[in-house]
Amino acid sequence: MPKRIIVTDKAAPPGGPYSQAVVAGDFVYLAGACPVLPDGTWIRDDFKAAARQSFANLAAVAEAAGASLSQAVRVGVYLRDFADFPAMNEIYVEFLGTENLPARTTLPVALEGFQIEIDAVLYTGK
Repeated sequence: MPKRIIVTDKAAPPGGPYSQAVVAGDFVYLAGACPVLPDGTWIRDDFKAAARQSFANLAAVAEAAGASLSQAVRVGVYLRDFADFPAMNEIYVEFLGTENLPARTTLPVALEGFQIEIDAVLYTGK
């Protein structure tokens, strides 16, 4: 199965040697999205703003792949401070709603320089 690499300037550029997303068959694999504006500016001190930007980056990459976050079947959320879990859930609902939700893992991890990272897998088939 051939894969298609997704690149968009409407989201933060990759911070290393990886693709923003890869389409393989009926699936879109979205790389971890961080709280970075498309111009490379980091959001560091406001968790809710950081979470919104991370989700906005994820949504922009999904759109570049011809999909949307409503097609998510799995989401991974990585938090530097698990005390931010309630605020993350608030922002999560803004982007993913409350119906037909994907499976999700939320983990506290040692993130350097930012408070949140989010990745996802989307299913675009029937």
